[in-house]
Amino acid sequence: MKKILFVCHGNICRSPMAEFVFKNLVKEAGRESDFFIDSKATSTEEIGNDMYPPAKAKLREEGIPFTRRSARQITRSDYDNFDLIIGMDSANIRNMERIFGPDTEGKLKKLLSFTGNPGDIADPWYSGDFDTTYIQVDASCRALLSLY
Repeated sequence: MKKILFVCHGNICRSPMAEFVFKNLVKEAGRESDFFIDSKATSTEEIGNDMYPPAKAKLREEGIPFTRRSARQITRSDYDNFDLIIGMDSANIRNMERIFGPDTEGKLKKLLSFTGNPGDIADPWYSGDFDTTYIQVDASCRALLSLY
């Protein structure tokens, strides 16, 4: 079983969107037993909060099922417990390296890197553009699943 953790700053927009998009793709492929999928934050700002309402609205609009959840922060032990830890942007990667230490096993990746574009997933918390974020997350999750 491949254990995948999606990570963003607050765990209320991008990483839970990626978590639920990827879970849906895995379910549609009939491969739920092949993966354990979760998401967390690098910061403590949103700990305990559910997904941001506009992120939920975008998932609903796209027909992606999701559940109520509480934002959580990554811990050092997550590095050992997950096979792949996927950040949404360069700042997430830096913050993960600060918490985890050096990425000696090559587990840290940016989500867009699976599409061949190592850029950052747009942060809709600041832009309000959940459409662009969804398009990037969906394309990246589809590319990720095709590799496994």
